[in-house]
Amino acid sequence: MTPYLVAYVSTFVVFTLLDVIWLTSVGAALYRQTLGSILLSDVKMAPAAIFYLLYPAGLVIFAVAPALKSGNVSLALMFGALFGLFTYATYDLTNYATLRNWTAQITIIDIMYGAVMGGLASAAGYYATNWVTG
Repeated sequence: MTPYLVAYVSTFVVFTLLDVIWLTSVGAALYRQTLGSILLSDVKMAPAAIFYLLYPAGLVIFAVAPALKSGNVSLALMFGALFGLFTYATYDLTNYATLRNWTAQITIIDIMYGAVMGGLASAAGYYATNWVTG
């Protein structure tokens, strides 16, 4: 298995697990309380699947791969956190600027979550790739 395939699969698994935990615990209460009236009763699976396939690829390209090339997990953690911060800030700040129900609290918490999740998933992808590929 190529190092980048290992990096993608391991980052995907960690990202997905972190997001499932987030969405079924803290996130569920946070979003449902404020956005309940505009939330769908059933998730649209196709857009969700596309997001879950693309996001880890971004983490690998912008965080895990540079860290693997340098041999420094700190780069995975830092670039992953920055990728998460920038991508979640784009989404959240746009929503805060344009949606009536979107709050500053959701914006801040979600951006912080994106940064933490991006850093952790990228660092885990780095460690898993090094472990599997030696």
